[in-house]
Amino acid sequence: MAQHPLIETRFAGDPVPNTITDPTATVEESPSVIEKVKMGFATTAKSFMLDMWLARQTPEKVLPILQKVVEGAKEEFADAVANGGGIYAVGYCFGGKYICLLGSELPDTVAHGQAMKDEEAGMTKSGPLIKAGALAHGTQITKEDLEAIKSPISMVCVEKDQLFPDDVRTAGKEYLEKEKIEHEVKVYPGMPHGFAVVGEYGDPKIQDSQKSAFEQMVSWLKAH
Repeated sequence: MAQHPLIETRFAGDPVPNTITDPTATVEESPSVIEKVKMGFATTAKSFMLDMWLARQTPEKVLPILQKVVEGAKEEFADAVANGGGIYAVGYCFGGKYICLLGSELPDTVAHGQAMKDEEAGMTKSGPLIKAGALAHGTQITKEDLEAIKSPISMVCVEKDQLFPDDVRTAGKEYLEKEKIEHEVKVYPGMPHGFAVVGEYGDPKIQDSQKSAFEQMVSWLKAH
């Protein structure tokens, strides 16, 4: 089966702020009080910048771009899509939410970037746009996002993740089980949010989990 990986750019010159500490940077074993204060301010500033950036990247802004990517892939690689039975997608962190949305049935207006309205509940829906998806430590995923999923999905998760709370993940898993939607949810104990991004961490334990997470997602996609 032919495979054509695609990576789309959807931030229009507004990249995510760097919130990861440089893994090559040296850290003092006993930093002074002043250094601790400086590090505290830096962490707070990075967190604020990330929150502001996330607030700008709304489904209304992102979904139309992803729609064009999917439509372009179907046109450019029509034979490969047909032979493979569809399009597969993987998302890390911010992209995790959109794996859920691409694997869902959404009202036509929402799928093309318009905000959901109460009166649209009974409107014609479209999707899912992917045959199967996989995500790692998603952000901003809601119970409603998980309850709309129709495509098989694999999730790489971490414990006590403020960006993908345990209660949201648990409620979503229960719904997928109830609706008999094929899914795989694996929690990696002791791992930080973002651990599956290769190259960010030098800890052997994290690197081992990175390998396991990668194999989990690839195996899922190959099986579908």
